[in-house]
Amino acid sequence: MIERCEWLPDLVMFRGNWEEYVAILYRFFKADFVESKPIFQNKRVGYLRDPIFQEKEFTFWHCTSEGEDEELRTPDFRRCERIRWPKPIIEHSNDPSVRCWRNKRGSDIRVLLWFYEENYLVVLTERKTYAILWTTYYIEENNRKKKLLKEYESYQEGLKNG
Repeated sequence: MIERCEWLPDLVMFRGNWEEYVAILYRFFKADFVESKPIFQNKRVGYLRDPIFQEKEFTFWHCTSEGEDEELRTPDFRRCERIRWPKPIIEHSNDPSVRCWRNKRGSDIRVLLWFYEENYLVVLTERKTYAILWTTYYIEENNRKKKLLKEYESYQEGLKNG
């Protein structure tokens, strides 16, 4: 683990009470994305509200849990601990510690912001005049890291070759 950037907040650690922890995580999410809006390349970054689950927005759950079925998602403590990271990573996307590129997923243009040394990925969906925080996650598998690195390098090569 590297020495953290001065703009990267501390982790939010679990202290044994899940309901209390979720409330703390949600306060951070709400402050960063509901009550204020980060800016990515001159676009405001919003979030997906629906479907609401346990009185919390879709995007909140995608930043704190994993799973295909929305109602059966399970907590992902690595995501939870890093709930304070998406906003500063978005706002510091030009920092050398963040690898940024775009790809296409279906009809959507996704922006990937990879805080490489910390193995943390923020995924935005780009719209014409704004962006949406889609998900975030900690990258644990070496194969996933290799795939992302290859995609990033291919994107950078495409930029060079115009």
